[in-house]
Amino acid sequence: MSNVTERRETLLAAAAGAAAIAGSYLVAGWTPSFVVRPIDQTVVNLTPGPIVTATIETLGEAGHLIHIALALAIAVGLFGAVAFAGLRIATRTDRRAAGAAVAGGGSWLLAAALTGVSLGALGAALPAAAAVGIGWLPSSAAPSGGDSAGARDAPAVVDAVRRRTLGVVAGALGFVAATAVGRRAFASDAEPLPDAPRSEGAAAQLQELDSAALAFESEDLQGMVTPIGEFYNVDIAEFDPEVTADEWSLTFTGETGSERTVSFGELIDRPAENRAVTLRCVGEDLNGRRIGNAVWTGTPIRPLLESVDPQGDCNCAMLRGEDGYYVQFPVDVLAEGFLAWGMNGKELPTSHGHPVRVLIPGHWGETNVKWLSEIELLNVEEDGYWEERGWEGTGEVKTVAKLWDEGVTELGDGRIELAGHAYAGTPGVERVEVSTDGGDTWTDAELSDALPDADVWRQWRHVFEADGEHEVVVRATDGTGTLQSGEESGSVPSGASGWVRRTVG
Repeated sequence: MSNVTERRETLLAAAAGAAAIAGSYLVAGWTPSFVVRPIDQTVVNLTPGPIVTATIETLGEAGHLIHIALALAIAVGLFGAVAFAGLRIATRTDRRAAGAAVAGGGSWLLAAALTGVSLGALGAALPAAAAVGIGWLPSSAAPSGGDSAGARDAPAVVDAVRRRTLGVVAGALGFVAATAVGRRAFASDAEPLPDAPRSEGAAAQLQELDSAALAFESEDLQGMVTPIGEFYNVDIAEFDPEVTADEWSLTFTGETGSERTVSFGELIDRPAENRAVTLRCVGEDLNGRRIGNAVWTGTPIRPLLESVDPQGDCNCAMLRGEDGYYVQFPVDVLAEGFLAWGMNGKELPTSHGHPVRVLIPGHWGETNVKWLSEIELLNVEEDGYWEERGWEGTGEVKTVAKLWDEGVTELGDGRIELAGHAYAGTPGVERVEVSTDGGDTWTDAELSDALPDADVWRQWRHVFEADGEHEVVVRATDGTGTLQSGEESGSVPSGASGWVRRTVG
């Protein structure tokens, strides 16, 4: 095979591989049936902990783009290799149909093996077969690297082959683009979430939160309640499990007096509550935005735990989700938790753990396992997913006062309004102080009303006369009188600390 032919077939194979991925996406969307999903999960599982931590420290929230990009590249390579085999078969047999059949059949087998969905695998198979079938040229039309009587016609042949190849590549890329745009437009028309079962009291609690809010000049600063679509979201993989309420169950296993499995119907028949709970991610920067507050509908977990008679020497449990995530937690702290099936009066969206997740008051967001499926009572302590990767984020959250860009507003009369949110976990926020001189002097900020649910952020506001640049510093004190730590640290291994500072004026 000449170098020209080899390069051409490699390019066609890559185009066929990209088309196969786009075809799978067209059929399955961003779901577990998309062929990239199992590859992405494997990449996540096999990436060493130090690399994961270094990526998070270096790139922050954009770090997840690396593993999904790698998974996409691997997927294109795998399906491209199948397409290349089809092109080689076509060349050896000089039959277009043979090459298309190998590319399509091989892509179907690969997609079905990856996803376990045979019919949906056609989404990858058909574009791959089409790219090979259209792009392959018989030996009589392919460019030759040697001398022949027809050498004088070589420029015209090469030009025709080049046009055919570029046409197929352009067509494949156009298919990829059209699929991405079309799928995004389709997703934007998604149906609204239905009301959550037993969530009748959520509306009143949402109104209570709104009534407690401060009045700001800033129109962009987040309120007391985070809308579902704006609530931060962090998962170990890019693809969320799809679990229906009918399929879901929670099993208590391990060191118990008796194992127990609870169905969704049984769960929502239990005493229901609506709780306002703030979640904050252990991996966020000190002044980051991976924090949000919602009213959650669910039921306390303590009665269920007591019903299985927890045993084991370590008094600890491993919580596991359908996405493969797991975290260890002390049983006595877990007993204060909450099994939630609703968010702001609506069913939990898939991205937030539908149909059921756990909420552990006052602890970092990583402990609040989504798509919860098993609670195993342990006899010996074991590391959770993030602990195996160098984190220690299963403890209580650290107190923090935030000051985002939209919290700084010039009032037009020479004054500046500073506003933000503060959070301290279950002790609640008792006080927020603001310094406009770099920390030399402090003034108490105005606070939003305290709420019965202590595990909720509070808003703060302070207005001062601006006469040039000021170094603004904010800090909070929790309900026990403990001042937010001023010692600066990054998020690894147990959450960022320090006081938020910024120059204003």
